Amino acid sequence: MKIIKSAGEMQGYSEAERCRGRRIAFVPTMGYFHEGHLNLMRIGRKRGDCLVVSIYINPAQFAPTEDLDAYPRDFERDRTLAEEVGVDVIFFPDNREMYPEGYQTHVEVEGITNNLCGISRPLFFRGVTTVCTKLFHIIKPHVTIFGKKDFQQYVTIRRMVRDLNMDIEVVGMDTTRETDGLAMSSRNVYLNPEERKSALSLSLSLDLAGELYDNGERDASSILEKVRTWIAGYPHTEIDYAQICDVKTMKDVARIEGECVLALAVRVGKTRLIDNRVFGESLEAGERIFHAGGR
Repeated sequence: MKIIKSAGEMQGYSEAERCRGRRIAFVPTMGYFHEGHLNLMRIGRKRGDCLVVSIYINPAQFAPTEDLDAYPRDFERDRTLAEEVGVDVIFFPDNREMYPEGYQTHVEVEGITNNLCGISRPLFFRGVTTVCTKLFHIIKPHVTIFGKKDFQQYVTIRRMVRDLNMDIEVVGMDTTRETDGLAMSSRNVYLNPEERKSALSLSLSLDLAGELYDNGERDASSILEKVRTWIAGYPHTEIDYAQICDVKTMKDVARIEGECVLALAVRVGKTRLIDNRVFGESLEAGERIFHAGGR
């Protein structure tokens, strides 16, 4: 497994792989791997001849009050785990490589980023779409794999790839969970034992919403009222948002018709956690696929 830190070297490597007719699969990450990351890599291993993973904690997607400096890091552990699942290359740039002196170019996706995390984290999506555009140009993947726990991010990347005619296949994979249902996240390490119990309020409230939906409830406000009450019943919880949105527009809906997502962002202690549940999905498999190019 190669470790590449230079954008130029990474571009040269990828171009050589493409010239050999090899299909490049790419998983972008901020490191501190958990099983969810590794599952994305396993999908990438199946979908490409060459698997590239980036590790880069992108400062452009963090507000000054957020946890950039505290975000967990352990490169040696990540390297071992990546090698075990068959990663060919880790792209591991530093800030000077990604945002050199005088940098002033950004990529923004409008509309679908105006709700949910776009309100509570106003810098987030511009940072994500900018860094992903740069990574796509550097790594030149044929296919990229994203987790659907960050559902709005997944939809935003799909939109960007389509709008900018990027010849990339975007694959979305359902959330990987702990045995008790908690969505896996690198930020889970921030939780103390009491907060860890309260963090289950997210997945349990989604289960409650799923039961209501399966029993025929389609009124969004009715479901949200019960979800919010459930979460508020746990200590250490503070709801940032709990909303039901159309999966294409990410706008709030009054009734669940077609595919809609119940998206949650909840602070448990000082830790902000997200989770979601999609209603009315047209595909039953855990791996969802969106083709943005001709491959």
